[in-house]
Amino acid sequence: MPKAIWNGTVLAESDACEVVENNYYFPPNAINQKYFKESNTHTTCGWKGVASYYSIEVDGEVNKDAAWYYPTPKDAAKNIAGYIAFWKGVKVEK
Repeated sequence: MPKAIWNGTVLAESDACEVVENNYYFPPNAINQKYFKESNTHTTCGWKGVASYYSIEVDGEVNKDAAWYYPTPKDAAKNIAGYIAFWKGVKVEK
């Protein structure tokens, strides 16, 4: 089962992930919400739409904008609406 790990802590775990462009997108109910802080950062993908970000905080350390999601993606990416993906040192183990 895929797990997202940073700073020795499991941030998300699910066997219902969607894989898009080699990124594992975890369902919203699979994340450990206490480590996620809303960010004001937004980016735009030509085919997925506007992404929102979370910063991750574990044991007082912050990984800014280390997770992203598409709250209202374009039609081509509807399967990942609200799902969360990771980067910036967050490891996804399968």
